Amino acid sequence: MSRREQLEAMLADDPTDQFLRYGLALDLESAGENERSLELLRGLQREKYIAAFFMAGQQLTSLDRIDEARSVLRDGIAAADQGGDTHAAGEMREYLTNLGQLGE
Repeated sequence: MSRREQLEAMLADDPTDQFLRYGLALDLESAGENERSLELLRGLQREKYIAAFFMAGQQLTSLDRIDEARSVLRDGIAAADQGGDTHAAGEMREYLTNLGQLGE
C-alpha cells in the first residue's frame, strides 16, 4: 500500500484529522496534483491550520501564481499572529518579502 493509499485509508476513518489531510496535500503536490492539493490546503486554512498557509504560498509560487501566493501568505501571517505563532508568522513574512522582490 502506497503512502497516499495509507493516508486516504486513515482519513476514511477520521476525515477531520488535520495532520492526515496536510500529509495528503503534500503527497498530492509531489504527484503533481496541485489543484487537489491546494483544495485540501484551503480547507485547512479555513480551520486556521497555520502550516497550510505557508505550504500553499510556496506551492502557488512554484506554479507562478504569485499574487495568490501573496494573498495566502498575508492571511497566514494574520492567523499565525492571532494564534501567537510568532515563528510561523516570521517565516511567512520573510517568504513574502522575498516574493515582493521577485514579483515587483
